[in-house]
Amino acid sequence: MSAPAHVLVLRPIIERLRERGHGVEVTSRDYAQTQALLDLHGMEHTPIGRHGGVSRLRKAQRLGTRTAAMVRFGRGRSFDLALAHGSNDLAIAARLLGVSEANMHDYEYAVTQHRIGCRLAKRVMFPESVPAERLRRFGVGPEKLFQYPGIKEEYYLYDFEADPEALRRLSVDTERVVVVVRPPPDVSLYHRKSNPLFPKVLARLGQDENVQAIVLPRTEEQRELVESLRLPSLILPPGAVEAQSLVALADLVVSAGGTMNREAAALGTPVYTTYGGRLGGVDEALIREGRLRPLTDPRAIQVEKRTADATPTRRDPSLLVETILGTVGADHPAASHTPS
Repeated sequence: MSAPAHVLVLRPIIERLRERGHGVEVTSRDYAQTQALLDLHGMEHTPIGRHGGVSRLRKAQRLGTRTAAMVRFGRGRSFDLALAHGSNDLAIAARLLGVSEANMHDYEYAVTQHRIGCRLAKRVMFPESVPAERLRRFGVGPEKLFQYPGIKEEYYLYDFEADPEALRRLSVDTERVVVVVRPPPDVSLYHRKSNPLFPKVLARLGQDENVQAIVLPRTEEQRELVESLRLPSLILPPGAVEAQSLVALADLVVSAGGTMNREAAALGTPVYTTYGGRLGGVDEALIREGRLRPLTDPRAIQVEKRTADATPTRRDPSLLVETILGTVGADHPAASHTPS
């Protein structure tokens, strides 16, 4: 688990693997709310390493130290399979340990990540909305690629039920328009350009007396920045929260890329994206379907109460579990094991 979204994506997969009798060990990187969310969901984990920050050199150094620690963690423990959502340190460690690895992704333009993770993985999993030809330069051919229908959020929200008390705990005035706001992933290599639109969005929503905007910062630096603005309509949760309930209960989501865009689309909540990088196949498809709206001018945000609840899109994660288990090979007992 190297980013907060991975906790959400992999939790139902881990639960189903354990239900089938498989042993699963979880490792975590100290980055944003990753470890706090693991604790929130009651998932035991072994902390290994920290994020490298903005510097490319420090990212490379941290990748090396985390990989070495992963090798030490895995040596002599007879692991059959490694699984990650875009973790390069696990991909390298698995190759060094001779362990089959499945790597999940849903954004094809994270080039540095794919040059390592996709090439080393035995199985690469992407949504089918990402054109296969965009992945070939990373050594992903038909023998390695598995494309699944829909988006990953529709799988991990399969049995999701929103917590009706989520807004009350944050003292949200539900008579006002409830907006969930997610800042850009400033430290990610695929999001290196500044996003001047996002501060304008905060100013637009934070000064609207008809709005309650819940801002979910990714880092402490972002939290401090939002606090310093002292905008009256903004709410900052005190720590890691179960954001899916907030998204499900909100009238609107404004997110600068990442998983929350697609969570809102899966849950039927109107969502604008201020993402300043190159849109991938998943977001391109959601825009064509009208489930995601690009935003270039904060004045275009339609701040209004939802008039009807859309039906969420849900998909059974068993499909992903079967594909992941198949990575170890058809002759391995785990590949054919079925629930009792």
